[in-house]
Amino acid sequence: MAHIHEKIDFTVAIFVVHQDRVLVIHHRKLRRWLPLGGHIELDEDPEQAALREAKEESGLDVRLLGERPPTTEPGTRALIAPRFLDIHRIHETHEHIGMIYFAQPVAGSVDLAEEEHLAIRWCTAEELDRLEPPMTQAVKWYCLQAIREVGAVERGHGSTD
Repeated sequence: MAHIHEKIDFTVAIFVVHQDRVLVIHHRKLRRWLPLGGHIELDEDPEQAALREAKEESGLDVRLLGERPPTTEPGTRALIAPRFLDIHRIHETHEHIGMIYFAQPVAGSVDLAEEEHLAIRWCTAEELDRLEPPMTQAVKWYCLQAIREVGAVERGHGSTD
């Protein structure tokens, strides 16, 4: 999607973890290893964007992990809170507010979105260090945190809410 504002956009990043491996893509345009993700469209909420981006970029249906408050009533729908938020500069005059989700795959099989990515792969914590080009420290930190937290959920030692 094109940018919806010249100065700032809202985006989602989805760190999908299965069996202590995180799914990463080698972005064709940016030439960097990143999580699944992209812009939130004007007609969707962050949850919908995260589920759509995960499916479009990997072929997987995922379950977002996080807390959904019990506050839904007429005119209000509670959303799963992102695990983290960040703001990152895209270029000198444009930034993204990133909503960072952790997720687990529930259906589908990994499929490369060739128009957007050069590669897609599951990585252990150790394999993240061997990616070429090297992953940024910020993205690696989120990958490692996702592996720790989702791994705990998979082993029955954490909460998925």
